[in-house]
Amino acid sequence: MTAAQIVAIVVFLGALGLIISEKVNRALVALAGAVLLLALHIVSFDVAMSHVDYNTLGVLLGMMLFVAVVKQSGIFEYLAIRCAHLAKGHPWPIMVLLMVLTACLSAFLDNVTTVLLMGPVTLTLCRLLNLDPVPYFLGEIMASNIGGTSTLIGDPPNIMIGSAAHLSFSDFLLNDGPAAALALIAVLVMFYFLYGRRLRKNDTNADAVMALAPADYIKDRRLLRVSIVLTGLVVIGFVLHDNLGLESCVIALGAAALILLISRTSIEEALGQVEWVTLAFFAGLFVIVGALTETGVIALLAEGLIGLTGGSVFATMLVLLFGSALVSAFLDNIPFVATMIPILLALGASGMDTTPLWWAVSLGACLGGNGSIIGASANVVLSDISAQNGHEITFAQFFRVGFPCMLLTVAVAAVYLMVRFPM
Repeated sequence: MTAAQIVAIVVFLGALGLIISEKVNRALVALAGAVLLLALHIVSFDVAMSHVDYNTLGVLLGMMLFVAVVKQSGIFEYLAIRCAHLAKGHPWPIMVLLMVLTACLSAFLDNVTTVLLMGPVTLTLCRLLNLDPVPYFLGEIMASNIGGTSTLIGDPPNIMIGSAAHLSFSDFLLNDGPAAALALIAVLVMFYFLYGRRLRKNDTNADAVMALAPADYIKDRRLLRVSIVLTGLVVIGFVLHDNLGLESCVIALGAAALILLISRTSIEEALGQVEWVTLAFFAGLFVIVGALTETGVIALLAEGLIGLTGGSVFATMLVLLFGSALVSAFLDNIPFVATMIPILLALGASGMDTTPLWWAVSLGACLGGNGSIIGASANVVLSDISAQNGHEITFAQFFRVGFPCMLLTVAVAAVYLMVRFPM
């Protein structure tokens, strides 16, 4: 192992340790780690910047601005009360509704956009019913990563895999979709035993919410109509962005600019509601993980996973599934999948049937995001929204729920793959 690889690993592990300890703000840790790697010349400035995923940052910024304007219409309060009415004010059915809705939206929107839309609804609903929003946020994070697994456009690794392996939207829906549905059911059962049995309906709060008229909470009907139309266009844009030749960040930033122009909302006011700390954290983390990629550490991990199997397709499939999940729980799954793609293409060129291997990497990389609070963008975004509203989700608190959830869903995916692609 080279000196550069050792330094990159030490910086990553040190940053991870500080993030877990929560003694230093995670955005500051990520930025400091990135600066240290640059100062030690492990990566050059240009190389470091090439690893920053500006598309992801653009989607985040665009959708944060979009949501900041949309919420002025009162739509989130309206949806919250409608959900409460549908569940008759009972906390557990509300959790199920929110998780299923989040999973469905994440299949067609990116996970970050979904949680940015669902976060305000959840906060409003929990305030109305005097509920702790943290279990609901945790459930939505798990559901968003599971839902994003099911389609070509639901999670960036799937887009990369689809492009490399020439797999269509229907291929993902038919192969990853059933595994994601089974995983969601398993997580709902898990959450019932974790939280559902302890959630009790407060008749006073429930009756008060049932007496509310959802329509009364619409503050601006013109903005509501504009928001609904633009949200529909955003969904269509995200689904068709590849066909349109546009990056998803162009769709998100374009929607933000359009709704700001139509609503005449102050740009300063909208920018004031952007989660800049979240954006800074991602920028620094991209550089730290980029150093692992540039020094060959991630390539070594990927090759080591393949080397464990002795050439067996069945064994390789299972190793890739669990290995991808474990790595993706702590590392950005995008560079890991980018490293795996040429390896799988080489295996295919050598005569190995790589069909089950593509699905194993897809399921493992996407479901693995639930393993820790830094495992996926949606985790960081929604936990920051929770913290800014007085309900901090710590690394340890997330890990106690997320890691077992990740293992459960990956085990479900393993059984599915073994049935789908038997020895």
